[in-house]
Amino acid sequence: MTVKHRTAEATDLHARRRERFFDRVKEGVAILFATPEQHLSWDGTYRYRPDPDFFYLTGFGELESVAVLDAGKREYRLFVRPKDRERETWEGRRAGVKGAVKVHGADEAFEVGELGRRLPDLIRGARTLHYALGLDEVNDRLVASILNRFRREARVPLRGPAAVHDVTDVIHEMRLRKEPEEIALMEKAAAITVAAHEEARALSRPGRFEYEVEAAITGRFRRLGASGPSYETIVASGPNATTLHYVENDRRIEEGDLVLIDAGCEYEGYAADITRTFPASGRFTPEQEAVYRIVLSALHAATSKVRPGGRFQDVHDAAVDVLVDGLLELGLLEGKRKKVLEKGTYTRFYMHRTSHWLGMDVHDRGRYHDPKGDWRLLGPGMVLTVEPGLYIRPDEKKVPASFLGIGVRIEDDVLVTEDGHRVLTAAAPKSFEAMCAHGEKRAARTAGKASPRAGRKAGKTEA
Repeated sequence: MTVKHRTAEATDLHARRRERFFDRVKEGVAILFATPEQHLSWDGTYRYRPDPDFFYLTGFGELESVAVLDAGKREYRLFVRPKDRERETWEGRRAGVKGAVKVHGADEAFEVGELGRRLPDLIRGARTLHYALGLDEVNDRLVASILNRFRREARVPLRGPAAVHDVTDVIHEMRLRKEPEEIALMEKAAAITVAAHEEARALSRPGRFEYEVEAAITGRFRRLGASGPSYETIVASGPNATTLHYVENDRRIEEGDLVLIDAGCEYEGYAADITRTFPASGRFTPEQEAVYRIVLSALHAATSKVRPGGRFQDVHDAAVDVLVDGLLELGLLEGKRKKVLEKGTYTRFYMHRTSHWLGMDVHDRGRYHDPKGDWRLLGPGMVLTVEPGLYIRPDEKKVPASFLGIGVRIEDDVLVTEDGHRVLTAAAPKSFEAMCAHGEKRAARTAGKASPRAGRKAGKTEA
């Protein structure tokens, strides 16, 4: 996640989120720790990505930071790394204590080295501590030691929190319904990803390597302002498309292959997630076409179920209904439709769910069931993927050879609106005709370039 120069609008946005957070928890103190730095090697680290929950409420993207939010007093404090001219020369600028208050809107800020000394007094007066246990052992030990200290202080009037609640439940419910500013960022992420897919489809021709296509996608992401991929890019040609999370991307694309590209960028902390499948040569075989049309129909049926008041599960059920009918019609499944659905025998060819939440994480946070255990109802502001697929593995038994190795997935990002839905990735073509068009254009360009040379050569021969 690239954290750009702080603006007053961004500071106001995070301040409004904190006010909503205070309204939801009503009382108590919340503690949020920034994500620890992850090491790539003994002296190198991965590119740092702020914890989405932490960043959602603070907008502060530096590592080693700690946020303390007092709902009763409606106060927000930050513990941050101190200014250090030498370290900043190596690692980049730090906000410091003054910047945390002046630029990032904290009511008060301290150096992170003071956390152990100051934190007990900041949470002592609260009845409830809002904290996510189990995310980090070091942080858990610090919090546990403070709570144990409170238990021993029998004569102290303010003995600290008596209950610990998981802070992520509240934050994830807030993150689930996107604000207008978030939707605008997701629209931008989608637009960048659409452009990258267009470039990738034009490049994906027989003779190319999958990694060449992956490189083009990443390059387009960066050129258009994204921080990079929101997950590992999948460029899966031929039988590789039947492996759901194939990321090696090292095969040469062959004539007659389908190419499945699952790629999305991250823009200002928000993810896109698009999958398209197309023939490298621009022509489907009859079997590839049959499978593609079934998956496309499943996508349309599932997307139609995205609306306020609809169940999250309805999207998946609609896709499965179409996929099962198609598999039975092709003879890839046998038996009665009802039995196929009851026994789940279709999972030979469709083994994943149709949707997941999308937002700051590509598999965004938020529960899929309500407190009673029922599938939750969709509501305006939610964003989810719709991604049916069919995967006929090369070693599948009792399947005609012409179907073996075919993998098709089509995926869009869909926003639930007040009166229905909007497909954020609609600009990425997916019709059967569009998937063939790039091959026809390529053939036309090739013919156009070849004809003059052929004419000149013929002319010389005649002379």
